[in-house]
Amino acid sequence: MVLVAEIVGGWLSNSLALLADAGHMLTDAGALALSLFVAWLARQPAAPEKTYGYVRWEILAALINGATLLVVSAGIVWEALGRLRTPEPVETGVMLAVAVLGLIANLVAAWLLHAGASHSLNLRGAYLHVLGDLLGSVATILAALAVRWLAWPLADPIASIIVTLLIIRGAWRLTREAVDVLVEATPRHISVPELREALAAITGVTEVHDLHVWTLTSGVVALSAHVVVPDGARHQQVLEDAHAVAERFGIAHSTVQLEGQVLKACVA
Repeated sequence: MVLVAEIVGGWLSNSLALLADAGHMLTDAGALALSLFVAWLARQPAAPEKTYGYVRWEILAALINGATLLVVSAGIVWEALGRLRTPEPVETGVMLAVAVLGLIANLVAAWLLHAGASHSLNLRGAYLHVLGDLLGSVATILAALAVRWLAWPLADPIASIIVTLLIIRGAWRLTREAVDVLVEATPRHISVPELREALAAITGVTEVHDLHVWTLTSGVVALSAHVVVPDGARHQQVLEDAHAVAERFGIAHSTVQLEGQVLKACVA
């Protein structure tokens, strides 16, 4: 309902800021639908052909959301630059009324998504979409007032550019984090040299190799490592100590291969 109002209002008022907000809201509708679907899918049980279940769909959804925001934002900036060169008249009454309606709707949506945004890349993507719309509504209201009371038509495209640049910052960070997970990059909060040193310091360990750390999905970090322990009597204790070290680094899922001697060349 609000989306339709913004599209019609933007067309009637000739406001780029309002149309930009409508464009973001349109992507929001898809983003929220995708986020809800993925949240349901991620809770489905694992199967023999998908031993981790569907948890990584959350990352794919975050990547799609972030990439969509970047594409839409680029289009809005391009149009705004054109209007900076050639300002167009704006009907501020319609623009202001619809922007206030959008602000109310976005405040409610942002409040509902805020709690889960810090724990899930998927929900963070949806939250960023809504937050971008909220900022867009605020900027559109300010632009409408500037055009109406200051007779400054450039306020409309300038507002759309400012809001879009703020959205691009969050969208780029979201996209980068999603790509890092998909390429199994080391989580930014974990130092592999420090982790290797902690594992090597365990009593009985003579070498640590093939050490890998990656993120399965939001908040779930995994580790695999080969640990050389010549004294077979120490294996069980070393295994327990290694898992304790992993937990200390915030790693929830660790797989440690114990060896009496180096079985293959070190690759990590």
